[in-house]
Amino acid sequence: MDLNTREELYRNLTLLQDWFDSGRARPHPEPVFEDAPSGTASGTRASVSAASGLGHPTDDRLERVEADILRCERCRLAAGRKHTVFGEGVPGPEVLVVGEGPGKEEDETGRAFVGPAGKLLDKMLAAVDLDRTRNCYIANIVKCRPPMNRDPAPDEREACYPYLERQIILLRPRAILALGRTAAQTLLSTSEGITRLRGRFRDFKGIPLLATYHPSALLRDEKLKRPAWEDLKKLRGFLDGGPAE
Repeated sequence: MDLNTREELYRNLTLLQDWFDSGRARPHPEPVFEDAPSGTASGTRASVSAASGLGHPTDDRLERVEADILRCERCRLAAGRKHTVFGEGVPGPEVLVVGEGPGKEEDETGRAFVGPAGKLLDKMLAAVDLDRTRNCYIANIVKCRPPMNRDPAPDEREACYPYLERQIILLRPRAILALGRTAAQTLLSTSEGITRLRGRFRDFKGIPLLATYHPSALLRDEKLKRPAWEDLKKLRGFLDGGPAE
């Protein structure tokens, strides 16, 4: 598929997604990803894992995951990206920080959380002795920028989730910090809002997960800074040997 065709398809799919999001009913069933096994529905996390061919082989490596992402075209976001944003940090991190998706600066650079929200995130982490160069890893639910920085659509999250799942298995973090509603809902398979999800540890496949507000939300509303700080202190307490509660 040539670039012009991809761009036209991207624009049309984005218009359709906006139409769907306006509250009108979908005129047809959910699409099945092209590499999904016969008879497998695409609307569940399990089916996406199967479609991606993930058995999480013992010889899987982060470099292999990144290479798979670089050539990925599993959803409409691939057509509009400049760079995929794999993530960055240290192996075996104390904390895996998970956001929703790349923004403009991230799409330009291919790096996670380097815009205004990223600068605030670095300060938030530093306040509890965490740093992407020493003891953290930072990634996102989706690896390509959604247009106009909108929330990733459900099918986009499901298409990209297996890559994050492989990262988590390979990184084996002590804890996960989910930033914002999209990250928390995707990882916890829930529709609850971030206000209800934040503030206490939850279990993600045996890994303690703490949700808090996304840094971009703090930039919009300073009243959220206090509860976010309380969440970070709770995370620090757990890392220092306290209970996950």
